[in-house]
Amino acid sequence: MKKFLKALALGLAVLLVACLQPLDRTPYLATSYHEETLRRWEQSAAARFSTNGPVRAGWAKVKLTPTLGVDDDPESGRFRMVPLAGYGARKGRPATGVAHDVWAKALAVEVRGQRVVWVALDALIVPWEVADAACRALAQAPGLRREQVYLGATHTHSSLGGWGEGPVPEMFAGPFQPGIRTWMTRCVVEAARSAVSNLAPATVATGGFEAPEWVRNRLVGSAGRTDGHMGLLAVRRADGATAVLGAFGAHATLLGSDNMQFDRDYPGAWSDVVEQATGGLALFMAGAVGSQSAQPGGAATSGERVGRVGRALGEQTLQALGRMTFRETARLGAAGVELTLPSLHLRLTEGLRVRPWLSRHVVPVRPTTFMQAVHVGDATWLSMPCDFSGELSAPLREEGLARGRHVAVTSFNGDYVGYVIPGKYYHLGGYEPRVMSFHGPTAGDYFEDWARRVGLGWE
Repeated sequence: MKKFLKALALGLAVLLVACLQPLDRTPYLATSYHEETLRRWEQSAAARFSTNGPVRAGWAKVKLTPTLGVDDDPESGRFRMVPLAGYGARKGRPATGVAHDVWAKALAVEVRGQRVVWVALDALIVPWEVADAACRALAQAPGLRREQVYLGATHTHSSLGGWGEGPVPEMFAGPFQPGIRTWMTRCVVEAARSAVSNLAPATVATGGFEAPEWVRNRLVGSAGRTDGHMGLLAVRRADGATAVLGAFGAHATLLGSDNMQFDRDYPGAWSDVVEQATGGLALFMAGAVGSQSAQPGGAATSGERVGRVGRALGEQTLQALGRMTFRETARLGAAGVELTLPSLHLRLTEGLRVRPWLSRHVVPVRPTTFMQAVHVGDATWLSMPCDFSGELSAPLREEGLARGRHVAVTSFNGDYVGYVIPGKYYHLGGYEPRVMSFHGPTAGDYFEDWARRVGLGWE
């Protein structure tokens, strides 16, 4: 028995050595992943563009809501059942109905033959499988490169699930159903192509407003800072119809895990207010929602909270539009980089992580991701493939203002690589630092640096 116990102890020790290793705290500037990204950035210079001239714009929307309770036909959005993505507490249960339809919305802007298309989904994220398939299709027609397709999600926790494969994605999005990816891809492609096909002369305006009263720091409270800015981009046709793109950094979680119907949360209430007033289209993208939640004030029920925040932001948006100057000409530019990621850091203790080769079986994150920026007039839209922290976006916006640019930061750019938060919070316990910060203590510094290079440093 003693020999057996010794052998067992030795086997466990060997197993621990094989499966665990210390955290990697190497400064990102001294790493091979940063060097690889730098090489790609230098090699991609020819793909960047910047042009100035008359503006043409078009927009479109496609219903993303699936038909439930029928035989599966992913191409037409028909499914026997679809789980709602967003909360592990739902345990993968299927949606019971539709409170409000969810949409794929697209806005296309063209200047002297160069185009950018923003596509916003009423969804938790934009899965990379969906983004890759959609971008391949859009490269064929209408001939868009990856940096010309700007993807985002409202981050509602009451929309399509079933798109993720593996323990972590299925925990939050329900059992994997490959057909969901097919349907989401089709909606993205159809919305983008329709927006481009509707291009017509238009005027464009950029701006935004501060709304700190509707957001709170859910990670460290008043000990940290928030980014309560709402970025706006608007285009207007000769008939007065207007499309408005807005980004605000507060989690769309005013509807909790007890909600089992499709719903857009407060971004839907915002879009209803704006669309009714403008006669056009309102696209919402989650801003730097990492560490930030919506703060609904004294509203009691979930429906009241959704309406209170969404309507207030909608009314503030309409006021801001009245102050913005619409111009017939503008500068349009775009840039992007394939970012090599730090290795996975799934921690068991403060100083030990599961080895990356084993972590990949739990968190199916690719070794690279995509970051991009679009310049429109005096504004820069910067898209991140993660829950990007409001504490990191606020300094980027301040630096942009110092350079004469209005910066809007959005999350979920056709991928999801976890939370990216300041390194000073990495030691904390809890959901964001301990569970969802997939890429270690230096990821915040690394992403912030590349956000500056891609968003502000190439012109």
